[in-house]
Amino acid sequence: MFDVSHPEIQDAVRRALAEDIGSGDVTTHLCVPAAAMATGRMVAREKLTLAGVELLKAVFTDPCIVDLKRVSGEHLDVGEEIAAVRGPARALLTGERVVLNFVQRLSGVATLASAYVRAVEGTGCQVLDTRKTTPGLRRLEKLAVAAGGARNHRVGLYDAVLIKNNHIVAAGGVRAALERTRKAGLPVEIEVRTRAELDEALAWGATHLLLDNLTPAEARDWIAYIAGRAKVEISGGITLENIRAYAETGADFISSGALTHSAKAVDINFRLQLD
Repeated sequence: MFDVSHPEIQDAVRRALAEDIGSGDVTTHLCVPAAAMATGRMVAREKLTLAGVELLKAVFTDPCIVDLKRVSGEHLDVGEEIAAVRGPARALLTGERVVLNFVQRLSGVATLASAYVRAVEGTGCQVLDTRKTTPGLRRLEKLAVAAGGARNHRVGLYDAVLIKNNHIVAAGGVRAALERTRKAGLPVEIEVRTRAELDEALAWGATHLLLDNLTPAEARDWIAYIAGRAKVEISGGITLENIRAYAETGADFISSGALTHSAKAVDINFRLQLD
């Protein structure tokens, strides 16, 4: 479910509208009669996985009437109608670019996530996102990832422990880092870069390991050595072209920042018709 009620999301919509409208939509107010009524139809112009269409109701408020034809997570073909909005022509024209920016961007994320998920079908491996998101839009982009069928990793630095190489250095080693997180009451994952670090992590009770920047062959070898003693996540250099090879190593998870930082906005049209 693409829930847009969270205060962060509502604030993102307010900021987007304020950024675009500023002191007023001068073109619309000069060109369009105040009494004019219209219907705007949002249509997919390419195959896509939809995300963020629920935001239309946050942008087009009363007296506009929003009719969502499709919902986030649905796969659309070219020409399929996404939503229709009826109301004052001025309101539709003023909100048009903001809703398109949101829905095109978020559907791009969902479409890419869906492609990654399809690429690993049948392997038992799950695709995860990362914190490599657009500043201020993380919650929306993670909802879009989920709409595409992938899973969300931690939301931020506060809801899970992820001990990476720099943390290990700063803590004084693998053992020291793990010992200090035992009573955190949060999920704990640790990155290991060498077999020595791997052995130490397993010896001190690590249950979730991150293997970064290995080749598929190297990852397969490491996972065979781990032999189910911990869950394994692979990251680093993951692309749509190689993710299948990594998934077939036996990894439990593959995380990719590309889902959010490299997703291309999809082509969606918003066409206005006067009543």
